[in-house]
Amino acid sequence: MKKNYKIGLVMKSLQADFFKVMKEGAIRYTASLPFLDLVCVGTATQKEITEQINLVNSLINQQVDAIVLVPIDSKALVPPVVEAVRKGIPVINIDIRLDSDLLKQAGVEVAFVGPDNFAAAYEVGKLLSARLQPEDEVAIIEGLVVADNAQQRKSGFIKSIEEKGLRLIASEPADWETAKAAEVFQSLWTRHPDLKAVYCSNDAMALGVLGQMQKKGYYLPVVGFDNDAIMKEFLSTGKLVATADIFSSQMAVRGIEFALDVLEGRAENRGRHSTIYSIIAY
Repeated sequence: MKKNYKIGLVMKSLQADFFKVMKEGAIRYTASLPFLDLVCVGTATQKEITEQINLVNSLINQQVDAIVLVPIDSKALVPPVVEAVRKGIPVINIDIRLDSDLLKQAGVEVAFVGPDNFAAAYEVGKLLSARLQPEDEVAIIEGLVVADNAQQRKSGFIKSIEEKGLRLIASEPADWETAKAAEVFQSLWTRHPDLKAVYCSNDAMALGVLGQMQKKGYYLPVVGFDNDAIMKEFLSTGKLVATADIFSSQMAVRGIEFALDVLEGRAENRGRHSTIYSIIAY
């Protein structure tokens, strides 16, 4: 093994519970590896695409040995990833999948370590659907639409809606943010007073939706995604029907492990290596 490696971990909003847990897990893991220098960086919010591109470019300029990346935008982050790979820096894509067509056009293959968002969202959606009747009105609070995981989670939930015969009366993005989700849902609920349930593409947005319901003193069934610690109380009381745990504390660890395998010649920097997800229900 090379004497020392320097690996960059690039995340999204470090203010979000999900990425705080991811960062903590990565730091705990690498603390026991004296040959590894981990550089953890991230954006302040979920939407700073240009800033994240700059973070990747900075790591390239620092000549890190590998990069583990959670892209904000599945397409916009492809060019800096391609540049890194062409300069001999392996990139391990975790959590949110980069656009496979753009990577293929560039002739670059990148390993993916992350959950099956479609399948997990479908399973969460089925739990919500089980509480409803055909023709009931439901809504989706989406994540950032340029992110592959937001698209997959929306599609998985729509499949569960269609199987139950529910009516999707609105599907609106709130960009993964609690405050924006509260605003979007408040407007949506006013326009659709017969709404029967809400699917949120992450727990941070579910928190905003539940906050609006708390103000009104009336709760509709809600599901989320990520199993953030702050949602335990809502799960225990049934205000949150279910969420999907995609093991944020271990996802970056698996990405780092795979990066080391690539650097040591134990694996090729391609293929999909999915983490396991678990559905947490009331």
